Amino acid sequence: MAWTWPWAGRRKPAGPPETKTGGTPGFIALHRQGEALWTRRDYAALAREGFMRNPVAHRSVRLIAEAAAAIPWLAYEGAREVDRHPLLALLARPNQRQAGAGFMEALYGHLLISGNAYVERVEAGGTVRELHLLRPDRVAVVSDTAGWPVALEHREGSARRRVATGPGEAGLQMSLFNPLDDHYGFPPLAAALMALDIHNAAGRWNKALLDNSARPSGALVYAPKEGGNLTDEQFERLKAELEEGYGGTTRAGRPLLLEGGLDWKAMALTPKDMDFVEAKNGASRDIALAFGVPPMLLGIPGDNTYSNYQEANRAFYRLTVLPLVARTADALTAWLGDVFAPPVRLGHDLDRVDGLAAEREALWTRLGAAGFLSDAEKREAVGYGPRPAD
Repeated sequence: MAWTWPWAGRRKPAGPPETKTGGTPGFIALHRQGEALWTRRDYAALAREGFMRNPVAHRSVRLIAEAAAAIPWLAYEGAREVDRHPLLALLARPNQRQAGAGFMEALYGHLLISGNAYVERVEAGGTVRELHLLRPDRVAVVSDTAGWPVALEHREGSARRRVATGPGEAGLQMSLFNPLDDHYGFPPLAAALMALDIHNAAGRWNKALLDNSARPSGALVYAPKEGGNLTDEQFERLKAELEEGYGGTTRAGRPLLLEGGLDWKAMALTPKDMDFVEAKNGASRDIALAFGVPPMLLGIPGDNTYSNYQEANRAFYRLTVLPLVARTADALTAWLGDVFAPPVRLGHDLDRVDGLAAEREALWTRLGAAGFLSDAEKREAVGYGPRPAD
């Protein structure tokens, strides 16, 4: 009896059927294992697959950027702190479209996703009026004949324009350390690329299984009651139709229609055996690790590094947020500090960081109990100057 695939058109064999030799019934096992496909490392791909499609990467970037943008700036002229300064006003309202927190949040987001952040200042009448962010995928670093960066080339459609960089120039590039590139930084999201793809692929695979009644893969066994095997034509056609109809993530778990002695034998591991949940949690921890966010803050189970949420939050600020804010303050000071007279230096106000409230309370308690220190020395220890009457 000639066998035909249920949804294929009824086709007549080209000639007399040929019988495969062999004493055991034939079977076809689906085992598709090839080279893994990874997301590209460019800004658009990382932003799309990471920030826009992966909840762990999205929350990590938002958590760092929002926490860092909420830290207030301080301005110093020499060793003296100044309450009001044009630079502070500029950072509080960088341009007409963005307030200070939104501007800094976008700047930190560019750094975390791209490894680079580009800022352009607009001057009028000899003073700095506005600051604007340039999207990283639209900017290329221009170098001179010696290989030193001298300008940023900004592309908008077919238009091209150059913004000079360097002391006193209008362009600023901030970049994270990259051991293999002289001009472009290395983003944390790229270091977590494998975990990111595993996490996204697990989600797509599980969704495809759910869409197809969660039926796993296996082997299609041909064992007709009257004996015999598939012909060469039937064998090759069956393999081709199985690959076309069932290969890939989007076709996972599609049901089979069997006839003519065909039987389905499940061979793949079940989702429970493969433990998709633990695999996704492991990938989630790797993504959080690359960004420097304690998994406890993201609600990822299985992490016992910190004994409580307060310790995890304090470590997050000390090890991730404050170093990022400090390097940003140094970069902005070097770029904008000398524009004003006298020169100004940027700092950040740790006393207004909610995540460090427990540290401040412990410090004040210890200083209050230190009877061998004067009030002036205690004020200096916590960063305050002497009282006017001292």
